Amino acid sequence: MNISVKLVMGGLLGLCMQSAMALELQSPDISNQSRMNKQQEYQGFGCDGANISPALRWKDIPSGTKSFAITVHDPDAPRKGGWWHWLVFNIPRDTRALEAGAGNPAAGLMPEQAVQSRTDFGKAGYGGPCPPKGHGTHHYPFTLYALDVEKLPLDENAAPTEVDGMIRKHMLGSSTITGLYSRR
Repeated sequence: MNISVKLVMGGLLGLCMQSAMALELQSPDISNQSRMNKQQEYQGFGCDGANISPALRWKDIPSGTKSFAITVHDPDAPRKGGWWHWLVFNIPRDTRALEAGAGNPAAGLMPEQAVQSRTDFGKAGYGGPCPPKGHGTHHYPFTLYALDVEKLPLDENAAPTEVDGMIRKHMLGSSTITGLYSRR
């Protein structure tokens, strides 16, 4: 086998190994396509949960990652564009986990550089599920994004759609766990 064939084969093997190790989001508190706990439910708007963001951890980071972002968006909300429940960005690249409750800005559990921006509840931080009673099961995708920049040029007052657009512009990879929730 000549050297150029070996280099091509080696490159292809590297690409296959990299794709086999795709970014992976995990949580001890929520499972993909399973019902979320009352602990994660919002407190307010008629909901009486504890509004505690789940613990999250991740691995298999894409090459070139300089920071992370996390979003939670309910596409089933009865309003155009769905409902933004959590937007966090500028999470440092060496971070591999967030503790349960890190979504509460007052708790001080988020890395110092991270920014939690305004949700559709009108304030920054985690806002748990709170679908209208009898509206059926809603989907809550917790999506982790690996980004190619250290910081997005946004602050805690940025509109959710602006944050989402910037995240997608700088995304290297993503992983999602979708929690389910309904109120009877």
